[in-house]
Amino acid sequence: MTRIATIPLQRTMAGAIQQAQQKLAVSQTQLATGKKAPNFAALGTQAVRNLSAHSLVAREKAHSDVAAQVGTTLSLYDSNISGLDTLGTDLRQSILSAVGTGNSPGLQDAINVAFDQFRAILNASSGGAPLFAGSQSTPPFTPETLADTAGLEPEAAFTNDGVRASARVGDNIDVEYGVTASALGTDMLAAFRTLAEMGAVGDTPTAEQTQALRTALGQIDGAMGGIRNINAENGRKQTQLETLGTRADQRGLVYQDIISRNEDADLGQVAIDLAQQKAVLEASYSVFGQLSGLSLVNYLR
Repeated sequence: MTRIATIPLQRTMAGAIQQAQQKLAVSQTQLATGKKAPNFAALGTQAVRNLSAHSLVAREKAHSDVAAQVGTTLSLYDSNISGLDTLGTDLRQSILSAVGTGNSPGLQDAINVAFDQFRAILNASSGGAPLFAGSQSTPPFTPETLADTAGLEPEAAFTNDGVRASARVGDNIDVEYGVTASALGTDMLAAFRTLAEMGAVGDTPTAEQTQALRTALGQIDGAMGGIRNINAENGRKQTQLETLGTRADQRGLVYQDIISRNEDADLGQVAIDLAQQKAVLEASYSVFGQLSGLSLVNYLR
């Protein structure tokens, strides 16, 4: 005898409704998060590749950040070294004018101002740490006044060491950088020592002072060449770091693209799937309701 029952059909439809609800929930989660899967395990065979890509992105970001930080330090070097170049040029012009005309009103003040600027630059700091002291934590240039440089040897004037910092800015790429006060200022100190030892200059320099001024001019010229070479080297380091930082950013974008292709949901397709799954679920509800309302009694009357 054939058995007539609606319960098996209802169970089948209930299972279909659950599957439709699950698919709809997945699509809603993708729409809310923008991701294909809630975790790496759900990515399947792409999980290992994406984990590796995330690690590479973090590494390239670290390289880029280090390059940017060191680049900032080199910019501070450039600013101060350029200031040293400027004061040397201005002082040279003042001395040259005095030697050429035989008149030196205001020259002593110009020399004192230049020395104060010289001292301030060599003892410049960033974040409380001296820029030109190597690994030392104290200001590297000790004379406080022009008079203090008279008879002073460079070894007694500078307290910096020769340690230079090193930064990892790429795969197996370390950049050594750093400028010391003694490298920058030793030759210029010789000129200030000559100017200090000649005594204060009045409106008209004496013959001895004129000779000392000529000597100081030669010393300044020599010092300026060294300072400009140091600044040129610093500029090359800046260019190198900018290039390495840009390359790190570009590699990071490539890895981000790999991650995005494997992890990010296609929101346009998700929206289409969401509409289809909603329609399927609504149809399942409708069919289930119709089946639930069926009764054999209605056909036996």
